[in-house]
Amino acid sequence: MRILVTGASGFVGSRLIPRLLCGGHDVRALARDPARVDVAQIMSDLGPQIMSDLGGEIMSDLGGVNARAHTRARTAADRVDILTADVLTGQGLADALRDVEVAYYLIHSMERSPSPGENVRGGRATPFPERERVAAENFAAAAATAGVRRIVYLGGPTASWIPAGWHTDEHTHGLTAEHTRTDTDAHASDGTGERTDSGAAAGLSPHLSSRATVERILREAVPDTVALRASIVIGARSRSFRFLVRLVERMPVLTLPAWRSHRTRPIDARDVTGMLAAAATVTAIAGRSLDVGGPDMLSYGEMIRRIAELMMLPRPAVGLGVNATALTARVAAAIAAEDPELVSALMGSLQTDLLPGGPHGRSHLRAAELLGVDLHSFDAAVECALREWESVEELAAR
Repeated sequence: MRILVTGASGFVGSRLIPRLLCGGHDVRALARDPARVDVAQIMSDLGPQIMSDLGGEIMSDLGGVNARAHTRARTAADRVDILTADVLTGQGLADALRDVEVAYYLIHSMERSPSPGENVRGGRATPFPERERVAAENFAAAAATAGVRRIVYLGGPTASWIPAGWHTDEHTHGLTAEHTRTDTDAHASDGTGERTDSGAAAGLSPHLSSRATVERILREAVPDTVALRASIVIGARSRSFRFLVRLVERMPVLTLPAWRSHRTRPIDARDVTGMLAAAATVTAIAGRSLDVGGPDMLSYGEMIRRIAELMMLPRPAVGLGVNATALTARVAAAIAAEDPELVSALMGSLQTDLLPGGPHGRSHLRAAELLGVDLHSFDAAVECALREWESVEELAAR
């Protein structure tokens, strides 16, 4: 199958390409800067743990990847066409999508907001929701014109949890039967209510509302589109995970805002990669949106404390009674040496429970079953991510 992977140099795309190659697919890698895409190096850098997921033949032993594995990585990499295109202008998309059967849309940007006077429509200085909308529209139109059969999209949770009994057709528009089914009695027992995919009604952040908009645009253009809706992905190159690790490293006392009590289902990068790879060919999920998440439901505060424990760092925690996102995001960004606009967008998404599958549901487990993936625990995901991280960069606190 001929497959196009956008965001090829990014965290998810760089993990997905080797997986697709080992599945026998012809892969095109799309990037604004092809120099950043070195598939052979990516495959080698994944290390023994990930390479074993791709097939035992290219493994040597737990000590590392041997010369034969490097040769196989180079041979596989030579089968990848690396193309240049720009989704914001549409330039190069027609050529990139020609004769493609499945296209992965893994583009997501929360770069710094523009300065006054720089707001060029669709340009790189445009606020990220508008930029993401323009990019999605360009890609969707080009994919439909090229006859792409399926787009696979990795988005974010588009449902929140609201008081039981509040329900209208508007709030559930576009959901699958699995999503629109509500377990009102179960939800009412603990006050969590039922879910809605209306970003405005549920108070979703601009970040998550933008994710929902992109999904809608892609689906309208290519009805067979499959969307995987994940919350935080645990991986060595995940900026969300790296941000949490840096806070744990650099804060002797963890001062956690009120959002610490909200819950989510973090998912291992290995599991997301496996699900994405399977989503190209599983016919049963055509045109569906699937909640994907790990087996553990944790509050953000619990996640941070578990990371500290797994890093063997004693970190007492102090809870604040407020969020004060604008202030705490800038302080946290300075501590973690991260972009304040990125951190502000991420923290803005922590104001409610974001639970793929819901507090009582099992749709995230059914999604994993449909896609043939055995889920890793949160602790296993963190341990794996830290090992990968340390294989290429020293962690100061370890």
